[in-house]
Amino acid sequence: IRSVSLLEWGTGYLEFALRKFSSKVFNEKKNVFRLLVIRFGADTPVSALTPGLVLGYCQKELKKRSGHSVNKDLKNLQAAYNWGMKYHDFPEPNPFQKVDRLPQDQQVRYVPPERDFWAVYNVATGQDRVLLHAFLFTAARRGELYKLKWSDVDFEGRLIRLGTRKRKNGSLEYEQIPMMDELCEVLQVHREESEGLWVFQQPTGRRKGQPYSENRGFPQDLCRQAGVKAFGCHAIRHLTASILAQHNVPMIAIQQILRHKKLSTTERYVRGLEPVRVHLQVLSGGFLKNKPTAEPTKEKELKAV
Repeated sequence: IRSVSLLEWGTGYLEFALRKFSSKVFNEKKNVFRLLVIRFGADTPVSALTPGLVLGYCQKELKKRSGHSVNKDLKNLQAAYNWGMKYHDFPEPNPFQKVDRLPQDQQVRYVPPERDFWAVYNVATGQDRVLLHAFLFTAARRGELYKLKWSDVDFEGRLIRLGTRKRKNGSLEYEQIPMMDELCEVLQVHREESEGLWVFQQPTGRRKGQPYSENRGFPQDLCRQAGVKAFGCHAIRHLTASILAQHNVPMIAIQQILRHKKLSTTERYVRGLEPVRVHLQVLSGGFLKNKPTAEPTKEKELKAV
């Protein structure tokens, strides 16, 4: 039986991924297959892939890229091969699952101080300012706000309906979150000034009036105007979680606000350990009470003699 080639595998899987995943995730998977085909050749049969070949490929990539990036590629290829086993009878076991994760340095996401966020907010105007407000008060993901329709905003009930594909099967799921009065007022003013179905629209260009597919330079360009270290949209989601934690909001409540399925995911979002600071205070004062006395100098020792 003729084996499926890498090119055929990649083409079939990407057609499947195009319908299931966001454009960002799709492009990530597309790039993974591009690198794989460059390394092994388009006509190489999938059945020729062995754990040893996969490990060698990952180790070569590790010399050029970070362990985090290579491990992400490995995860994508594991999923793609599992798809091939399900629909095209790829030989078992999955060679990508046999390879251990490569060493990687922990990636620390930059989360701006609250004062920097408001500095950026103050230089923003129009729709950009409304977007910043919405990101902070909803803790929404970028794609959730960019695809938000006015029909998803319930001004009377003070609710916003956010749609996400961040679930295991990639299905679009909707969840409602409370809308605070301050955000409600900002969106009501924005509603009077906007037209069309979408809450946030591209203001210029050939896609004027259409929802954002991407919004390059936002809010990084505003950060430069404000003179603060640049941060991205997802960092604002982390900032919201951090502010809530600093005010001792229970972790389970923060999980509900961020709409995470697992509490462990929420815990990775919380910046610092401010909630335990008050408990560490019980250690204070002991040093002053039990401060060690200085050792006597030789001169003092002679006088004593």
